[in-house]
Formats: sequence, structure tokens, C-alpha cells
Amino acid sequence: MKALKEVRFNFKGQNSYYKGKVRDVYSINDDLLIMIVSDRISAFDVVLPRAIPFKGQVLNQLASNFLDETADIVPNWKIATPDPNVTVGYKCDPFKVEMVIRGYLTGHAWREYRAGRRKICGVSMPEGMVENQKFEEPIITPTTKAAHGHDEDITREEILARGIVSEKDYLELEEYTRQLFRRGTEYAAKRGLILVDTKYEFGKKDDAIYLIDEIHTPDSSRYFYLDGYEERQLAKEPQKQLSKEFVRQWLIENGFQGKDGQSVPEMTDEVVNSITDRYIELYENISGELFDKVDSLAIDSRIEKNVNSFLAKMVL
Repeated sequence: MKALKEVRFNFKGQNSYYKGKVRDVYSINDDLLIMIVSDRISAFDVVLPRAIPFKGQVLNQLASNFLDETADIVPNWKIATPDPNVTVGYKCDPFKVEMVIRGYLTGHAWREYRAGRRKICGVSMPEGMVENQKFEEPIITPTTKAAHGHDEDITREEILARGIVSEKDYLELEEYTRQLFRRGTEYAAKRGLILVDTKYEFGKKDDAIYLIDEIHTPDSSRYFYLDGYEERQLAKEPQKQLSKEFVRQWLIENGFQGKDGQSVPEMTDEVVNSITDRYIELYENISGELFDKVDSLAIDSRIEKNVNSFLAKMVL
């Protein structure tokens, strides 16, 4: 199996290129964006040394499906998916915050809670909660969208005071976030899953708010299995989950949390293959469809051919 790790294209009309942690983004005539979802994987804001075969295809196809499923709630940037690893969409001016919404006390929120803090991003958390417990109502805990380095928790009040987002726009972002999370929760429940927490990114085009980037994927979201959730909580057992959290836990257990002086543990073939299997497992559970592994032996040339074919049909 070949993984898409490092590649750079030169498309017709291209006027800029941006390499993110896991996505490569090409701007075409300052109007369109070509987002190529690589097989790179990051955790604790660090890109790990080995790429994960089929991870990019999983993320791109899930995100594409969910953008279609939620287009009645908020307009989104997607125009087409000319390749299993590629989405083409409108170029939007992104808001410099990520809208994180949490339905359960887990992950980063739990680590803060366990450390004795009862507020996260200015939002109070009740006393007496346990790990993976459901909040009475989902809480929104935004983060800054850092160009480099770590995203940081931020409060609504700080966002407004610093003028990062206007109050009118921020209220809309909160409402869209809650509506999208409700839709994702309903969809997950039909598949026997719990959408635990997730993040959404938004931008503006022609003065309208658009949903951008990926949604409800294992990189941006956390899922528990619904069956047995209550029993595991009562028994104080870990929840069975489908998300990238298992990668973070593996790193933590091997002494890495992205801090200075720490080294990423060795990623053996066994580790890499197990991560591929987990991504495919989530795809099949959340989509209800078998995952079709597209031939990855010539993945670079396949993507280039499919994107060029799509662009040739566009008026550039």
C-alpha cells in the first residue's frame, strides 16, 4: 500500500499553494480552492513521521458526504470531489477561530477537569462529573486558528473584545454550530454511534457565512459506540470509541505529547496498518457503506489527472 505523504502539483490558473498539517491547498485564480487530503497524520499539532494509507480517502469522502447532508443548514464551500482524495470548492475568507462543540466530558476537556479546572473557554463545568459523562447541554469551547504551532483555547468574550469576529457573525457561528452538531448527533445515532465532540470552521464569501474544511470525520470529531455506553459508564470502564483519540493515547502511553524534548515513538508497520484499519472501521460505521480502496500505487498521477480533467471543464 502506498501512502500520499509529500507531493506538489502545478495546476492551470494556480496562483498560490499552502501546505497544512495534513492537507495541501491550491488557489486557482483567487476564486477556487483545490484541497488535496494527504495521508499525513498529526497529533498534538505535530505531523507524525509516517503517513497512513487510505486515511486521506476516508477523510475526504466522509467530509464530502457530510457537507452534502448539511447544506440545508448552512451553505458550504464544496463544488465537487473530482478524486477520492480531492475536494474543489469556493475560496472563502476564513474566520480565525475554530468552533469546538462538546457533548461529553472527554479528551482535552476531561484533562482540564481532572487537573481541577471547572471552566474551559469561559464555560463552567459542573462539579462531580466523571470522564465521558454527557453534559446536560452541549458546550461550545472555541479555539484560535493558529497559522503555526498550537491552537489555543479562547473565550467568547475574548473573541469579541479582540475583534476576531464581530458579535453578529459570532452569534450566527454559534447557532450554525449547534444545528450542525444536532444533525451530526442524529445521523450518528442511526448508525449506533454517539457524536461526542467535533469542530467546525467557517468563512465568508460575498458577505455570507460558509461552512469550510472537513466536518464529522475522525480527525475533526470523536465518536463512541452507543451500544454499551451506559454499562461502561456504570462500571467505570473506558468507552469504546472511533476517533483519532486512540492515536493520541498511543502517543501518551509512549511518552509523547508534543512537548519540547519529547520524541515521537517508532511507528512500525504494525502500528501504521492498525491506524489504517481504525480509519476504515469508522468510515464503514458512520457511512453504513463498505470502504472501496481506490488503487493507490499511482496515487500522485491519478490525482493530477483527475484534477486537470475537472479544471479543463471549468471556465478559468
